[in-house]
Amino acid sequence: MEVKIKSMKYEDFKDNEYIEQLISELKASNTNVVVGCLDEVINWGRSNSLWPLTFATSCCGIEFMSLGAARYDMARFGFEVARASPRQADFVMVAGTIVHRMAPVLKRLYDQLAEPKYVVAVGGCAVSGGPFKNSYHVLKGVDEILPVDVYIPGCPPRPEAMFYGLMQLQRKVKVEKFFGGVNRQEKREKVFGK
Repeated sequence: MEVKIKSMKYEDFKDNEYIEQLISELKASNTNVVVGCLDEVINWGRSNSLWPLTFATSCCGIEFMSLGAARYDMARFGFEVARASPRQADFVMVAGTIVHRMAPVLKRLYDQLAEPKYVVAVGGCAVSGGPFKNSYHVLKGVDEILPVDVYIPGCPPRPEAMFYGLMQLQRKVKVEKFFGGVNRQEKREKVFGK
């Protein structure tokens, strides 16, 4: 049996006999071996089972509700379990206008999320303050109090746009390092100085 490796020619290995012997021993004992990166397996599972904590304060919340209905069915993408408790959620989905009196409540909910945690800003109000950005009582974007991972623009965004944003979050989770090295938490501490 010939062993093929993408980045290297078979002839470039120095010890081909050892590999051939190992393969023949495994085949003789009918052992199936899967070789891969544990980070990729874990992140595949994490990215396909993200549970949102919904924090909807206005019209974007209605659009988010349509994701759970039969027409769009967010269960197909692994977002089906929308949680009302931050201790059971993976990310907070901020949909709507955030006023200054609501900001400490949102920050407290974010702090109660288990690590690794993510933030998705949905709609013009959560992204930049929306039509109320010049008002004295509205935050000019949720990124003033939380580190936002994905922005979904629109007033309100269509369900397709929300799916696209959530899929971008899935892609972000898939490429993270779960074990050791430079991971997401270390980057966050450098940026936000916590």
